[in-house]
Amino acid sequence: MIKEYLKKPALSDVQLTRDTRNIPIGKVGVKDISYPIVVMDKNKSFQNTIARINMYVDLPHHFKGTHMSRFVEILNEYREEIALDKLELILSTMKEKLGASNAHLEMEFPYFVEKTAPVSRAKSLMEYTCTFSASLSDRFDFVLGIKVPVTSLCPCSKELSSYGAHNQRSIMTVQVRYSEFIWIEDLIDVIEECGSSPVYSLLKREDEKFVTERAYENPRFVEDMVREATVRLLSMQNVTWFSVEAENFESIHKHSAYAAIERSKES
Repeated sequence: MIKEYLKKPALSDVQLTRDTRNIPIGKVGVKDISYPIVVMDKNKSFQNTIARINMYVDLPHHFKGTHMSRFVEILNEYREEIALDKLELILSTMKEKLGASNAHLEMEFPYFVEKTAPVSRAKSLMEYTCTFSASLSDRFDFVLGIKVPVTSLCPCSKELSSYGAHNQRSIMTVQVRYSEFIWIEDLIDVIEECGSSPVYSLLKREDEKFVTERAYENPRFVEDMVREATVRLLSMQNVTWFSVEAENFESIHKHSAYAAIERSKES
């Protein structure tokens, strides 16, 4: 059966047939591939995790389609080496094997950091959502992103209320380009200081008292949070560009409060 199949004429490559609409495509590829990757860990050398991966290339106007299977083939080719220091090589392989001028690779993955409670010193693992966004055209570009949960306490509520102030969990999302390597853990530390209090996965009673009172003594609007992050990121000499967002999932409103700032040090 196999020998008879191999004797059949070669299958036509429809993707390479000419398209007559004269419209190039900026990004075409595959999305949401679940795949194991290795991430550098400041305290334990490396960390194995699972990423959701998107892979794209550009498509010239004269080709009907790209070869989708080649994206997965490239991942399998580098299956033991999918890490930050291999991204440029993977992108170069994508350009070569798909005949593209531009290649893009996006990864979103959970990253775990051991955190110590502020009073009891109890240790636990805290999960953060991280992203790698890399592209290669004439030059390599890389953006590191992290979503950091914090507590925010409303300054207005504290000023008006006789019995405390409303507070909520917030998400601060930071993306950076850098000239020298930045540890994920260090960037998390910078952003956690911009809220009213950090968030922990494990707190004893004495810890809960501490973080509640710390938040009360350190009220922050979303505007305060992104401005504070901007001050801190501008002071980091190895950061060349950043964007930072804060979203408060309000406890007394149906809506969220939101603020965002983007800065480039090269302009």
